[in-house]
Amino acid sequence: MAFTPLHDRVLVRRVESEEKTAGGLIIPDSAKEKPAEGEVVAVGAGAKDDDGDRIAMDVKAGDRILFGKWSGTEITIDGEELLIMKESDILGILDGKAAAKAA
Repeated sequence: MAFTPLHDRVLVRRVESEEKTAGGLIIPDSAKEKPAEGEVVAVGAGAKDDDGDRIAMDVKAGDRILFGKWSGTEITIDGEELLIMKESDILGILDGKAAAKAA
C-alpha cells in the first residue's frame, strides 16, 4: 500500500473485537459495536508549530492504540477498510503486554 498521511494524521486498521463475552455468550454481528482499538499502519510527518518547526508524532507504525468511538474518517485502500484520524483523536497507546492480553 502506497499511502502516507499528511501532517499530524494517522492511518489506522481496526482490531476486531471478541465474538464471545467473558461469560461465554456469542455476540451476533448485528449487536457488535465497531472496536475502538486499532493498529497504526502509517503516520504523517507531524504538524508544524508557529515557527514552522515540525512537532514530532507520539505514535509510530505498529503501535496498538485506543481511539474515540466516533473518531476518524472511514476510507478504503486496496479493498481494505481503514480509518484516517488526527493524532489528537487517539486516546492512548497500549503497551505490548496489554495488547497481547486483549487479543
